[in-house]
Amino acid sequence: MKYLRYTGIALAVLLLVAVGGFVIWAETPLGPLPEATAAMQPSGTVNVTSSPWIVFEPASLPTTGFIFYPGARVDERSYAPPLRALAEQGFLAVIVPMPLNLAIFDPSGAERVIAAYPQITHWAIGGHSMGGAMAATYANDNLDVVKGLVLWAAYPQESDSLAAQQGVLGTAVFGTNDGLVDELERQQALDFMPPEAASLLIAGGNHAQFGSYGDQPNDGVATITRADQQAQTVAATLELLRNIAER
Repeated sequence: MKYLRYTGIALAVLLLVAVGGFVIWAETPLGPLPEATAAMQPSGTVNVTSSPWIVFEPASLPTTGFIFYPGARVDERSYAPPLRALAEQGFLAVIVPMPLNLAIFDPSGAERVIAAYPQITHWAIGGHSMGGAMAATYANDNLDVVKGLVLWAAYPQESDSLAAQQGVLGTAVFGTNDGLVDELERQQALDFMPPEAASLLIAGGNHAQFGSYGDQPNDGVATITRADQQAQTVAATLELLRNIAER
């Protein structure tokens, strides 16, 4: 009896240590790099707020918005440069911070953003890596509101397939040197995206350079600059947003 009690105590301690270790790991995200911090500064053309979401709001009173979910264990500010670039072209751009820096814990975070901006009549959602997969989950569950899905180095699960949905646009962007997403997974993204979804394979791009947070374990080595990769990604995302705005 005493042995069982001590065993139970030992297991409880091990569980607490494991949970504590996970929380510490999750709460020490990658990034942001200095250029991401600089992109958080407001200007005369783009207002920036950082709570409860990071919001880049152009002065031109936009009617189309883009909600973005960060990659796993990446500081949400790391995506400020590409999201700010979208706002500079006239679109509301919102980064949703995630509990423990993992989008899997709040896939419906976009719902609160949409409720807070009733003036936005056209919405697209997207994300990087795990954030993209969770964005696909939200899009699949809210096709009455979400009209576009943009994935950066991400792919939907089969249960979130949009392959039969005619009323939503899609764009998938990958890098050829991505060490965390392979060719089979890139094909899965296209198989489960909306019909006639656009795709872009960035020559020399890797996984981490979609954001500004430095190197990522097990990633491939990029042979283009971060600025170049993000510029191509922004251009592909802008094309989808413009198409939605014209509907």
